[in-house]
Amino acid sequence: MKLSQLAIGQQGIIKEFTDLEMSVKLMEMGCLPGELVKVERVAPFGDPIAVSVSGYQLSLRKKEASTIELI
Repeated sequence: MKLSQLAIGQQGIIKEFTDLEMSVKLMEMGCLPGELVKVERVAPFGDPIAVSVSGYQLSLRKKEASTIELI
């Protein structure tokens, strides 16, 4: 399952990334494999989404969130 497929309140554990270039940026922001990530909010038209990861909130576009595979 991908992070972009979760609904508000759902959570998962980061397994891996499907885009190497994007993965470097995401890991710099605290999205590391093994981290728990939870969807907190979704914008009215579905993009971007706000997620909790590593103790803070992070806003991601759906395209970015779709590169994060969850366990």
